[in-house]
Amino acid sequence: MKEYYATMDENKDSTTSPEGGSGVRQVTLLEHLTELRNRLLRCFAAIGVGFFLSYAFAERLLGILLEPLARVLPEGTGLIALTLPEKFFTVMKLAFVCGIFVASPYIFYQLWKFVGPGLYRDERRMVIPAALASAIFFACGALFGYYVVFPFGFKFFVDYASDLVTIMPTVGDYFSLAVTLLLAFGLIFNLPVAIFFLARIGVVTNASLRKFRRWAVLLAFIAAAILTPTPDAVNQLLMAGPIIILYEVGIWVAYFVGKKKKKADETLPASADAPPDGTKPQE
Repeated sequence: MKEYYATMDENKDSTTSPEGGSGVRQVTLLEHLTELRNRLLRCFAAIGVGFFLSYAFAERLLGILLEPLARVLPEGTGLIALTLPEKFFTVMKLAFVCGIFVASPYIFYQLWKFVGPGLYRDERRMVIPAALASAIFFACGALFGYYVVFPFGFKFFVDYASDLVTIMPTVGDYFSLAVTLLLAFGLIFNLPVAIFFLARIGVVTNASLRKFRRWAVLLAFIAAAILTPTPDAVNQLLMAGPIIILYEVGIWVAYFVGKKKKKADETLPASADAPPDGTKPQE
């Protein structure tokens, strides 16, 4: 027995339900899987192209990534490699990560071409602005981690070492730590975007977020204690402060989303099941 899934015709803006109606054509499961495979292959090919392009600048990119630590290391010290191929594999990993970022617009395009036809018109209008906002917030979070948290955090660790201890971090360990922290900061800065989607589907409201504010502040400091590389209060405040601010931004986002939904509900036409004026419903 064939299983059928519905998808919107890309050339139409129909808002009918996937079960039937104008602008809807039936597509088999095999056709869906074939299309998914083809688009995934294109995404992998784009990542490969991005990898080779990034590899040409990998040494320079690695120098930029190492700069926050290199500034605070004692004179005459630097990063080391414990194994012969460690530097090589670190450069390869960096080129791969950068390749994903280089190919990310094309990857999003392929995902959009696969998922977009199955969305309603108002959902399609929302996806692209949300994706742009998410990318901007992610970049802001990564830049905040690189320019604010990294210098303070690494300086704390270097100053904490005594004269009897010589700090010799490996390039592989530093790369893993830096990429993990940058990714964490980028994801945390997407808190307003996440709240927007949760408010759209009714999971959270402006009132519930305000009620949860005290716990949110506590969780912000817990997250700061986990994510910041140093235990001192200054760095934890540097991390927890933006999280709290982003949460407050999310409260206002939920407020405007709720206000828009309420206005839309008020303008909905009367139900078709309602009895005509002047008549009584049958019992």
